[in-house]
Amino acid sequence: MSSAEAIKAGIAPDGGLFVPEHVVIYTEKDLETLQNLDYATLARHILEGYLDDFTREELAECTANAYNSTSFDDNRIAPVVKLSEQLYIQELWHGPTSAFKDMALQILPHLLTRAAKKTGESDEIVILVATSGDTGKAALAGFKDVPGTRIIVFYPEDGVSLIQKRQMVTQEGSNVHVVGVKGNFDDTQNGVKAIFVDEEIKELMKNRGLKFSSANSINWGRLVPQIVYYFYAYLEMYRQGSIKMGDKINIVVPTGNFGNILAAFYALKMGLPVNRLVCASNENNVLTEFINTGCYNRNREFKRTISPSMDILISSNLERLLFEITGHDDARVKNWMNSLKTDGIYYVDDSTKQKISEIFWAQFTTENEILATIQSIYQEYGYLVDTHTAVGIDVYDKYVISTGDMTPSVVAATASPFKFSGSVAGAVLGENAIIGKDEYEVLRLLSEKTGIPVPKGLKDLDKIPVRHTSVVESNGMKQQVAKILNL
Repeated sequence: MSSAEAIKAGIAPDGGLFVPEHVVIYTEKDLETLQNLDYATLARHILEGYLDDFTREELAECTANAYNSTSFDDNRIAPVVKLSEQLYIQELWHGPTSAFKDMALQILPHLLTRAAKKTGESDEIVILVATSGDTGKAALAGFKDVPGTRIIVFYPEDGVSLIQKRQMVTQEGSNVHVVGVKGNFDDTQNGVKAIFVDEEIKELMKNRGLKFSSANSINWGRLVPQIVYYFYAYLEMYRQGSIKMGDKINIVVPTGNFGNILAAFYALKMGLPVNRLVCASNENNVLTEFINTGCYNRNREFKRTISPSMDILISSNLERLLFEITGHDDARVKNWMNSLKTDGIYYVDDSTKQKISEIFWAQFTTENEILATIQSIYQEYGYLVDTHTAVGIDVYDKYVISTGDMTPSVVAATASPFKFSGSVAGAVLGENAIIGKDEYEVLRLLSEKTGIPVPKGLKDLDKIPVRHTSVVESNGMKQQVAKILNL
């Protein structure tokens, strides 16, 4: 398929995922030519290699519309902060919804609408999204009132933070719909995937001139822009004088659905000088176990944690990694995915496990360790991190203790600390300071005590009227989509 067709479809017709035919390679000399580019221009360069049916002018327009000072509150878009000689933080939360999902979801609507035109699409596109908290709001903000599109976001009713939920249920826009699901994120994600391949609903939509697409990282158009910020992090560390061109770095990623770290894997395959990818999990540590043992087993207790965006037991994007690692052995990958679907477990062979462990190192973090990390980073550096970024930092510490590797390392900071203000304020101000206060009062208190302003997208959320109140059982999601679309 062309990249435009893949972006428009989101998920492959058989429920599988799209991948590039080949990886675009950058040499050290190529990296030197990119060193002085701003974020939008760098994004255009990287995207050109994969979205080769888009013209340079089209991609330049898409990146300029996505990565600018109107949408992002820092003109560097994804700034890198140095905490020590070895530890760097890349802030991926300067977009309109204060989470890293903005990095891709500010550009996806531009790519998707152009893809529809390129392929002669006359149907209206319905974006169907499952979210563990951040994707939902970022997708809603990106697709709000975009002509020729509608967006339906499903989220686990009790599986997101109060701030995340409030961001979604207050969303304006004539084409947006938000629905809570009684269940966890895996229930929500499985429900959405089932709707994508449901022949009955697809036929009904076809008769109404409607077609599904996705804004989740199962969509290649959502994943490929995430590769850009790892290149930007490397070039930024070079510009700061922290590394020499060609020096290797480690990339540490807190992840649940594996998309964010998969983008780092593609960056490594493209020639970015990366020593190790460190995969950081919370107590839903299915990825840690998989990378360390070769066994993926979702048959375990699902835990609700203070890092809810990572409360996931089925990591969709792992399928793409397995395809790449096995040299595109689709039969083997299909067997593993079928085993996951039917038995909730699969085992990769020793050769595959070995290849993964040469690239990835994995560990997980407990709730107490998250809070202790937030507190210690604030005390030592005066720097505030959210509960997900804290998972990354704690696992980085475990990596250094375990391996002794002092390679400069960048941690992907996936959300503003104000997005999870209850946990963050409790860690840095003490639990007594927040007793009896609701999450909005805590937000304001945290800002007042630390002197750090609340991001615009989170300010006064409690004063915005709620617009979306629907909640359904996980087995009622298909009926809800039919109702919303008048099928």
